[in-house]
Amino acid sequence: MHTSAFRVMLPAVPSIAAPPAVHTTRRDMCMRAFLADYVAQLRAVLDELDPDRLQQLADRVNEARMAGQTVFIIGNGGSAATASHFCCDLAKGASIEGLPRIRALSLTDNTSMISAVGNDIDYDSIFSEQLDVLARAGDVLIAITASGNSPNILKAVEFAKQRGLWTVGLIGFGGGKLKALVDLDITVSSRNYGCVEDLHLILDHVLSQYLKHQSESSRCSQTT
Repeated sequence: MHTSAFRVMLPAVPSIAAPPAVHTTRRDMCMRAFLADYVAQLRAVLDELDPDRLQQLADRVNEARMAGQTVFIIGNGGSAATASHFCCDLAKGASIEGLPRIRALSLTDNTSMISAVGNDIDYDSIFSEQLDVLARAGDVLIAITASGNSPNILKAVEFAKQRGLWTVGLIGFGGGKLKALVDLDITVSSRNYGCVEDLHLILDHVLSQYLKHQSESSRCSQTT
């Protein structure tokens, strides 16, 4: 008998070329210039913030926490995502063991309710209809909008004021129609959607971290 020999053929390993040398090209410079300009715009937006207004917002949200009132948050598009993120950071991120949690609720997350109202009534009512079901006098409504002119935001704020809620507008573009409607506006003049939306997410983190820091400091002072 003859035994056949088997040979395993392995594929050749390709040689790995050295990485090319890094050269600054015109395309790199375009990105560098664009990034520098964007950062400058964002810095200008941050410089417009009034710490006293932020303090008012923080104090009122903390009052709502201690009173068991609800903080509702609304927005469209990118601002809808920020509203959801904001809710998470207030309800969970700012929580302190042994203290009441912030009852934060984003009205951008219930897709069934939003689509039902948008289909059966109109899109301008997607937030006001939810407030009609959930909101009580003394609650807080935070409206996040770049333009300040979204019809469903304006309608929700008008309804909220009739119901007795304290209303806040986080607004770009100089404020739009919303600025005159809310009890407290935090407005910047930028008309760059990206920078305004960046700012609103920064405000979420500033507010939630500040509230947690203040709660921790207060608890420490009471135990010493």
